Amino acid sequence: MTRIRKNAEIGVIVALAVVLGTLTRFVQLPFGGSINLSLLPLIVLALRRGFQVGSISGALYGVVDFVLNPFFYHPAQVLLDYPIAFGCMGALSGLGSRFNTSRYHYWAAGLAIGLGGFSRLFFHWLSGVLFFASYAPPGEPVWLYSLTYNSSYVIPETILCMFMSHLVLRYLNS
Repeated sequence: MTRIRKNAEIGVIVALAVVLGTLTRFVQLPFGGSINLSLLPLIVLALRRGFQVGSISGALYGVVDFVLNPFFYHPAQVLLDYPIAFGCMGALSGLGSRFNTSRYHYWAAGLAIGLGGFSRLFFHWLSGVLFFASYAPPGEPVWLYSLTYNSSYVIPETILCMFMSHLVLRYLNS
């Protein structure tokens, strides 16, 4: 794949992710985070093109998401919540591309997306523990509050994207 084609695909997919994130916002949480289909095009691109393209498109989407929906507390929080979290999601989802021709492709893709979702959850959780401790209710451990809050949208969105990417890939591969 040429560099121009790769960059064009990444640009189109990031734009599609932004549009889908805006149109399919099923749940919006009060302190950031939502359940939508913004990650679907990024995951499909990562599964088709691999680790590198997945990480670049995910990190780029994170930057664009911050520019369009900023939730700024600290520069390190911005890095953790946006380019790092989404970049890891794309990169680890791209690991499933190694099994494109295998009969285990859909299982490998599901596992790769699950790993990507777990990495995204980890970085959002870490950001919550380090920077949003003041939001935790009195008496509740900060790590538990951050895990509960971030799991409430990352896990459903990851599962939704697993199923939807399976349908999209089945269509694209036929």
